[in-house]
Amino acid sequence: MRLPNPEKVLIPRDKIEGYLLSPVHPVGRHKAAFFASLGYKQAEWQALERDLRELVTGDAQPPEDTEYGTKYEIRGMITGPDGASAAIVTAWIVREAEDFPRFITAYPED
Repeated sequence: MRLPNPEKVLIPRDKIEGYLLSPVHPVGRHKAAFFASLGYKQAEWQALERDLRELVTGDAQPPEDTEYGTKYEIRGMITGPDGASAAIVTAWIVREAEDFPRFITAYPED
């Protein structure tokens, strides 16, 4: 299964810079430590955005219908700016009445 309309994905800057790469965000700071270990920096958030966009054409898990829309997960490998690689899970949602996926979050795969 593929994410619908991967060319239209929406990845808000604040989800990357203010959440995933923020060392002070109450929830995101733990993810920020993980992504920092791969060489991603908050000031250079575009690198992580670019790498997340590359994953959207990968195989998605079977979708899950939620009260907010249809949720998808895509697992894949990313290689950070420092050359370190890791397996991650990304979550996406296609809201009711929309035809494009929105980025929800990313975290290390267990």
